[in-house]
Amino acid sequence: MKRALQILALVAALGVPTVWLATGANRGWTKTSEAVKTLDEVTGIEGISYQKKFLPGVDFLGAGFGGAAVLAGASLFFRKPKTNNQQ
Repeated sequence: MKRALQILALVAALGVPTVWLATGANRGWTKTSEAVKTLDEVTGIEGISYQKKFLPGVDFLGAGFGGAAVLAGASLFFRKPKTNNQQ
C-alpha cells in the first residue's frame, strides 16, 4: 500500500504540470471561458465574444501538487511488513 501511494503521488506530481502545459499554461487563475475578438461583417465594429474553454491556472497546479503531497504524506503512515528470517 505504501509503494502504491508513493507511485500515485509521483504520477500526480508529474501529470498535473503536463496537463497544465498541454492545455495552455495559464499563469493566472483558472478560467472556464476565453474572450475572442470578433468583427461584425456588416458594420465593421469589433466586439468581444466568449467561448467556453477550460484554461487551468496556477491554482490548478497548487491543488495538484497539494494532492500529490497528501498522497505522499499518507504513505508515511504505512509500515513495511516485517519478514521473519529465522534459520
